[in-house]
Amino acid sequence: MLQIEHVKLTLDEPESTLRQKAAAALRVPVGEITACRPLRRAIDAREGVCFVYTLRVAVKNESRVLARCRNRQVSAVGEEVYRLPEPVPAPRVRPVVVGAGPAGLFCALALARCGAAPVLLERGQGVERRGEDVERFWSTGELDPESNVQFGEGGAGAFSDGKLNTGTRDPRHRFILETLVRHGAPESILYDAKPHVGTDYLHRVLKSVREELTSLGCDIRFGHRLEGPVIENGAVRAVRAAGPEGVCELPATALVLALGNSARDTFQMLYAAGVPMEPKPLAVGVRIEHRQADIDLAQYKALAGHPRLPAASYKLSCHLENGRGVFSFCVCPGGTVVAAASETARAVTNGMSLYARDGENCNGGLLVSVTPEDFPGHGPLDGIAFQRALEERAFAAGGGGYIAPAQRVEDFLLRRPSAGPGRVVPTYRPGVRWCDLWDVLPEWLCESLAQALPVLDRKVRGYADPDAVLTAVETRSSCPLRILRDEGGEAAIRGLWPCGEGAGYAGGILSAAADGVRTAEHILEKLREKERAL
Repeated sequence: MLQIEHVKLTLDEPESTLRQKAAAALRVPVGEITACRPLRRAIDAREGVCFVYTLRVAVKNESRVLARCRNRQVSAVGEEVYRLPEPVPAPRVRPVVVGAGPAGLFCALALARCGAAPVLLERGQGVERRGEDVERFWSTGELDPESNVQFGEGGAGAFSDGKLNTGTRDPRHRFILETLVRHGAPESILYDAKPHVGTDYLHRVLKSVREELTSLGCDIRFGHRLEGPVIENGAVRAVRAAGPEGVCELPATALVLALGNSARDTFQMLYAAGVPMEPKPLAVGVRIEHRQADIDLAQYKALAGHPRLPAASYKLSCHLENGRGVFSFCVCPGGTVVAAASETARAVTNGMSLYARDGENCNGGLLVSVTPEDFPGHGPLDGIAFQRALEERAFAAGGGGYIAPAQRVEDFLLRRPSAGPGRVVPTYRPGVRWCDLWDVLPEWLCESLAQALPVLDRKVRGYADPDAVLTAVETRSSCPLRILRDEGGEAAIRGLWPCGEGAGYAGGILSAAADGVRTAEHILEKLREKERAL
């Protein structure tokens, strides 16, 4: 197989011309190419706007073609194909996976496909009922602490943009993407440089994944919250969970903790049970909203609005003289700012967009780096107290009902209260209360945001638009603690397997799913060891 880098298409050239471009790069007739598929597609807007592809091409007489074409953009590559481990006999005691976010779902799926169908416990509800609970919250401010944007099938990513980009390379990523496509995700996620599924597609995908899990023998139990592991002689013996019919106890020798980053009560319970953990850095800040047309214009310039161009995004960062980093996070083109609380009387924001990304506004997190030294103490749970304090201040500033405090950027920089919106109408539901965020957020946080805005505006023109809207507060970008595990993925308590973003080992949907698969591999190897010992 040959790989061709930097194959460019103008906005007027259809993808059907890629085969001809590949033939030209290889200096062969088109008929000698037996297969041609995009491996990656990106947009280059530095000088004009064009699509840039990396292609995988099969051709007759590959070695001869490679030697003759003498093109530095062409190389011979092997196909990286991830394969799950060999199946194991069904274990006498099923693994138990806690959490049905990306890490938990893909851990369960890998175990099930390899013959070790687990019990999957999720404190929230399936996407159908969860969608109703979330919509009621956004419409009325009535929060269900067990079924919301944070808790339920699909995890927090089920109400997001479904972004699948990652800064790590892992052969499991392709396996995960192909699995998502098989269950209904757009095929473009296999090659887009910034792949996304969208909340609407994600919900369909999750139902399809659930059906596969059930067909493979998984026991899926929604509305079941982990009450604690039963530990004997330093090892897990059973699991206690609270469900609709009360507390039940399940036998378990392998317990996967795929909790997500908002399971604060569960973290507290595990810490009290002696599970080793440590504090870790995180980031907090606000959501910033712009008109999508303005972001398109800043990124695409004269070609903004071209029908082949997607809604533009951005990725920004800067390092301030005060030592803090400020950066964009989870940018949602054509999306909405959403209420993402999971605890009563605490306001939290996040971003979401559908696959079409055709909303009026673009929103993204504008976050400031935080270290454990910023926490009120230095213990593993002090980051949670830090987050909660910010969320409580935002809730109080909103006046209750999960109304969020908001301010125009111009007013924020001038330190004066906002009286209402300008050109950018906030999308947050249940609604916003205009105020001065300097009265809501800590001084160091506001100063960092104020210093960063003009710097970032020089990178994307209009980022500090006077009418852009800041909505507070965003605190759930990552987990403030890490549950310690060894190189084999196991905690100090034998049979306890922390994984995913909530355990501190991932930073998004794709990396969390990959960590779930990796955890399944470790468990399957342990099961094989037990079989060999019998």
